[in-house]
Amino acid sequence: MSKRLELQFDNEDGGLVTISIDDPLEPIDSEAISQAMAQMIAEDVIESNGGGLAAIRGARIVERHVTTIDLP
Repeated sequence: MSKRLELQFDNEDGGLVTISIDDPLEPIDSEAISQAMAQMIAEDVIESNGGGLAAIRGARIVERHVTTIDLP
């Protein structure tokens, strides 16, 4: 099963910008994630089609489980 941390931001035009990080370290530290996201906004390090990052929308862990089906 693979895991991905998705950092979600609003850009200057109000659109959603998602930054994905594969196989994040566990346990997840929500305070560290929030601080890192705030720093990304403050330092204006990401530019999207709708402008720079303007606000934190959220963060989530996405898990993917794949089961192979044996065919005759």
